[in-house]
Amino acid sequence: MSGKRVAVLGATGLVGREMLLTLEQRNFAVSELVPLASARSAGKTVRFKGQDVTVREVNENAFKDVDIALFSAGGKPSRQWAPIAARSGAVVIDNSSAWRMDPEVPLVVPEINGEDVKWNKGIIANPNCSTIQAVVALYPLHKAAGLEYINISTYQSVAGTGIVAVDELAQGAKEVLDEKEPAPGVYPHRIAFNLLPHIGAFDDQGVSEEEWKMVNESRKIMHLPDLKVSGITVRVPVFRGHGESVVAQFKREITPDEAREILRNAPGVIVVDDPKNAKYPMPIDAAGKDEVLVGRIRKDTGLDRALAMWVVGDNLRKGAALNAVQIAELL
Repeated sequence: MSGKRVAVLGATGLVGREMLLTLEQRNFAVSELVPLASARSAGKTVRFKGQDVTVREVNENAFKDVDIALFSAGGKPSRQWAPIAARSGAVVIDNSSAWRMDPEVPLVVPEINGEDVKWNKGIIANPNCSTIQAVVALYPLHKAAGLEYINISTYQSVAGTGIVAVDELAQGAKEVLDEKEPAPGVYPHRIAFNLLPHIGAFDDQGVSEEEWKMVNESRKIMHLPDLKVSGITVRVPVFRGHGESVVAQFKREITPDEAREILRNAPGVIVVDDPKNAKYPMPIDAAGKDEVLVGRIRKDTGLDRALAMWVVGDNLRKGAALNAVQIAELL
């Protein structure tokens, strides 16, 4: 691979820093790094390959001669700057929800639909963190037995919200242990020692924005427009790593042993499934890992031709930075 001029918009955020680390760890051929952020963060430095690199303010000319632009700055900046970057000749890999459901923008998980990068028009969308880890585990089983329905309950860490939420959980936990009541900040209620079934805005049906992401993105990535998807998304007081309770119904019967064998041979998956000896995926085990961990694989107790399983992944790695860098590698 010849060296690429790579921009990272949102370089000072949690995911942006993880993108820099991932580029470095995977020896991506970066001829020049262009870290970008808002005026508020411009002038700060980020560490890349042993060097401190100064962050620049994003502007109309920031993407000149950039080959690949990794975006992790939120939906509004992505809608503003992605078309400008694309017109400048860069291919944008965007981590926000701004472009995911645009029919002219590929939504890509390389292990599943890497071929979709070929029809990009300058913007490629990186899926939602929870969707990524779910489909990495489900797609190999779908190829074997044909998915009909999935129900997913998520247990999502605060890292998915950003560094401010991580700090709020740490501070709130200390205050609770000191018998104080922490004031909510990022979330509508305190997150310390609590669970919030509330990720994104609710619609008139009572379905949250995050829950619709799971529905619509799963269908688009796996090319299954009629797939039935349901579930609930929950924010939990964990710093890093998402857990998911998954029930999947198939067109044909698939045994837990068959599923384990399929997943052991699936790209990006590690099977951790010996519950009698207390071996199952946990967020602390997934932290810093590239793979999605799958365990508690068993026949569902309520549905025919269905399996239940527990899926865990590092939402900053495969759920965001790693998936984006893998897309860049495909390019």
